[in-house]
Amino acid sequence: MIDNFKKVVCDNYANFSGRARRSEYWMYLLAYWIISVVLGIVLGVVGGILGLDEQLISVPIYVLGIALLLPSLAVAVRRLHDTDKSGWYILVTLIPLIGGILFLVWAVSEGTAGPNKYGEDPKRSKLFD
Repeated sequence: MIDNFKKVVCDNYANFSGRARRSEYWMYLLAYWIISVVLGIVLGVVGGILGLDEQLISVPIYVLGIALLLPSLAVAVRRLHDTDKSGWYILVTLIPLIGGILFLVWAVSEGTAGPNKYGEDPKRSKLFD
C-alpha cells in the first residue's frame, strides 16, 4: 500500500500519461484516506488539549488535500487510460450522483488486456519484470 502511494506521489506526481492498474489506484486512495483520518484524529486531539480553534487545526488537512490534488487526478486519469478511456472522462464526476457511480464502475473494471493507445499493459509488464 505504501509502495503504491509513494509511486503515485513521488514517481508520478503529475504524470497523466500511461496506465495505472486497479491495485495502484485503490491502494493509493486507501493510503490517502488512512493518512487523512489519522491526521484528522491527531489534530483533533491535540487541538482539543491545547484549546485551538477548529479552523486553525483544519489547515493541515486542507494543505494535504491541495498537495495531493494533482497526483490524485493523475492516477485517476491513468486508471481511465487502463480501461482504454480518455482522461477527459474524469469530467463525468462533475455530474451529481450518476457521474460518481459511472466513474466507480470504470475504476473497478479490469484494464484492457495487452497494449492500448495509452501504453503497455501494466499488469503484463509487471509479470515479466
